[in-house]
Amino acid sequence: MLFSRSKLEVPARDAALPGRSERWFPLADKHVVLGTPLVTDESNIPAGHQVAVFGLGCFWGAEEIFWKMPGVWSTSVGYAGGTTAHPSYEEVCSGRTGHTEAVRVVFDPHVVPYPDLVKAFYEFHDPTQGMRQGNDVGTQYRSAIYTLSTEQEEQAQRLTAAYAPELAARGYGAITTEIRQEPTYYYAEDPHQQYLAKNPFGYRCHSATGVRFPAGV
Repeated sequence: MLFSRSKLEVPARDAALPGRSERWFPLADKHVVLGTPLVTDESNIPAGHQVAVFGLGCFWGAEEIFWKMPGVWSTSVGYAGGTTAHPSYEEVCSGRTGHTEAVRVVFDPHVVPYPDLVKAFYEFHDPTQGMRQGNDVGTQYRSAIYTLSTEQEEQAQRLTAAYAPELAARGYGAITTEIRQEPTYYYAEDPHQQYLAKNPFGYRCHSATGVRFPAGV
């Protein structure tokens, strides 16, 4: 199957779609599975909780991985890493926004420390595939960790360095995961939120690679 080069390259800022000044669609008040607020910010996140943002392929299955983890208070899916403000799903899939499909995780670090989220992130997708994940091809499926603090960035870099040799020993290539400070996160349209809870037989593309972190990391 052939794919245009534009689907495999993040567009320059001046070549990206212009976007919108604000979100143009309504979202549910509550998380379908957890019952907590779907749209979260400093005004409603419990004290002591933190936020993490990951991209690991199609966000439908990616979100399910995290909402099942004890200590995760809320999740949502959206778009991050690109240029276009408040894009639509179709625009992101065009490859002309620069965004990857992302999951925003609000968690209690006393129950699930950030490194545990990073380990789940790596162990439930193949982070060596570049602009794709399995049969899903395009910049919106690239692997990404968007950090919200210096501590998160240091932990993400440390765990990536520890995981790379384990992958290599199993015949995988170099890790292509993008690790950088969190760009603006834009919520995806409501039908995509907790998609697999609403559509239990929907598309799932995530599976464990079978490669685990070394003990003690």
